Amino acid sequence: QELRPKSLDIKQEELGDMVEKEMASTSEAIEDAVRRIEEMMSQARNESSGVKLEVNERILNSCTDLMKAIRLLVTTSTNLQKEIVESGRGAATTQEFYAKNSRWTEGLISASKAVGWGATQLVEAADRVVLHTGKYEELIVCSHEIAASTAQLVAASKVKAEKSSRNLSRLQECSRNVNEMAANVVASTKSGQEQIEEKDTMDFSGMSLIKLKKEEMETQVKVLELEKRLESERVRLGELRKQHYALAGVYDAAAEDGEAKPAPAPRRGILKKPPLAQKP
Repeated sequence: QELRPKSLDIKQEELGDMVEKEMASTSEAIEDAVRRIEEMMSQARNESSGVKLEVNERILNSCTDLMKAIRLLVTTSTNLQKEIVESGRGAATTQEFYAKNSRWTEGLISASKAVGWGATQLVEAADRVVLHTGKYEELIVCSHEIAASTAQLVAASKVKAEKSSRNLSRLQECSRNVNEMAANVVASTKSGQEQIEEKDTMDFSGMSLIKLKKEEMETQVKVLELEKRLESERVRLGELRKQHYALAGVYDAAAEDGEAKPAPAPRRGILKKPPLAQKP
């Protein structure tokens, strides 16, 4: 008992209540996100026009579709959890089942929190993009985070579910739909960013030869600075991920109920510095 990790500062008998509370909180966060996106859509139509309005509408529509997919995912996950508890608790109470399988329960709580947090961050990023105070890249990162947290929720639910469960099949289908909608957000964001940048194309036609050469040299300096900063940020990202995996229990011992130890996450290609382009 003393050696067991205490990842949550709550009593085991409270775990069941925590699961229901977090799932309800996640559902509430998603509903609030849908309302905020509708408000942003109305505001964008009143305050922008032309290309900017087209870009904003496309991005916000893709965000709305993603939120609807997440809402269905959370509902299906809740139904699957109820099925798991009812089929596995036997003569025990719901609270006793959650306490007995505390590691699994904590995984559900963590995954639910991650989904709700990702949805909130996505809406805030979209709000900043529409108001022209944020970066398109924030939306892309938030979409990737939602896809990752969705996979975490499905994995946590799948551990205890029967392979033949209809709710499990529905949950996996919902997960695929969330991933597809998240990819749509990324696609609409990238295309919108390109449209805006094309609209603001730089014009060098009025520059003299000396002025052009000076601008070229200054730009080369900026490129070198950005390459150095990019390499540093890649290293920082790698260290952050290591710490994240450690805190999330990826390197912990096997779960108390005999489940296998999760394999360490593979190193991603993003940590490898790409070859530099040939400079003139």
